[in-house]
Amino acid sequence: MNQIEQNIREIKNDIERYSKEPEKVKLVAVTKYTGLEEMEEAFKAGNPIFGENRVQVIRDKKEHFDTTDIKDDIKWHFIGNLQKNKVKYIIDYIDMVHSVNKLSLAKELDKRAGGIGRKVDVLLEVNVSGEESKEGYTIDNLYKEIEELSKLSNIRIKGLMTMAPYSEDSEMIRDFFKKLKNLKDELNGSHFEGQMTELSMGMTNDYKIALEEGATIIRIGSKIFS
Repeated sequence: MNQIEQNIREIKNDIERYSKEPEKVKLVAVTKYTGLEEMEEAFKAGNPIFGENRVQVIRDKKEHFDTTDIKDDIKWHFIGNLQKNKVKYIIDYIDMVHSVNKLSLAKELDKRAGGIGRKVDVLLEVNVSGEESKEGYTIDNLYKEIEELSKLSNIRIKGLMTMAPYSEDSEMIRDFFKKLKNLKDELNGSHFEGQMTELSMGMTNDYKIALEEGATIIRIGSKIFS
C-alpha cells in the first residue's frame, strides 16, 4: 500500500468514526499543489473527486485525463474564487462549483449552463466567521439575494460551503460549522423544500469536527498528498 492510499484509507476510517451519516460523505481530494501521477494514485485508491481552485489548472489537468481510460469516472469540483469571465471555460464539464458567492456569478453560471442544456450543481459560499480575508456571502447578504438565487433554473443549489478560521480553538470552529448547518436548515425550510443536502466544510486541520457537525463534503489536500 502506497502512502496516498494509506492516507485516504485513514480519512475514510475517520469518516466512519466521526460522521453520523458516513454513507452521505464525499471526500474531495484537493489537488492544487499535486502532480498528475499523485492524482492517478488517489484515483486508484478509490477517490475519484478532485478539487481545484484555478480555472487554467483544472483545464490542463482535465485535458490530460481526457486521454486516459479513467476520464469518464473522474468528477471535477471547482473550489476557488471563480470569476464570471472564466465560467465559460469550465461550464461544459464541471460537476460542482463550491464557491458561488454573489448573484452575478450565479446568473452567469445559470446562463452558460442553459446555453448548452446542462444543469450544474453549486454550493453557496458563506463567510460564517466574518473574516475579511475570506470570500463568501455574509449571512445578511445571502438573505437579500436568496429569493433570486432560488429561482435560477439551470443551476441546482445543493447546499452551503464555508471555511473556518485556522485556529487551535476547536469549540470556536465547531460553532462556525453549527451555524452553517443551522443556516442550511433554515433555507431548506424557507426556500428549497429540503433540496439542500450538502454541507461542504472541513479541511485537513478541522475535518473531524466538521464531520461531527454534519459535513457531507470534506476538502482534503495535504492530509492525502503529504
